[in-house]
Amino acid sequence: MSIFAVHYTYSEATVAGRDTHRPEHRAWLSGLIEAGSLLSSGPYADGSGALLLFQAADEGALEELLAQDPFAREKLIDAVRAVEWLPVMGTFSA
Repeated sequence: MSIFAVHYTYSEATVAGRDTHRPEHRAWLSGLIEAGSLLSSGPYADGSGALLLFQAADEGALEELLAQDPFAREKLIDAVRAVEWLPVMGTFSA
C-alpha cells in the first residue's frame, strides 16, 4: 500500500456549501479512518484548504475514494493535488 498526500484547495465561494455538507463529509472521513484508508486529515488554519493522508493500493484506487467525498460530489473543492508520499521517519514510516 502506498501513502498519498492529498491537498484540497477551497475558495470563499464554497464556504456556505462546505458548512452545509461538512457533517456528511466528516462522517465519510470517519468511515475511512475506521477502514484504515485514511490516516489523518484536517483543514489548513487559514481556511485555504485541507491535507488528507490516504493509504491506497494505487492512484486509481485513491481517485475512486476521492470521487466519493461529499465535498467532491457537491463541487466544493476548487483543486485537488494528490502526490505519493514516502515517509522515512516518524509515525507514518514503515
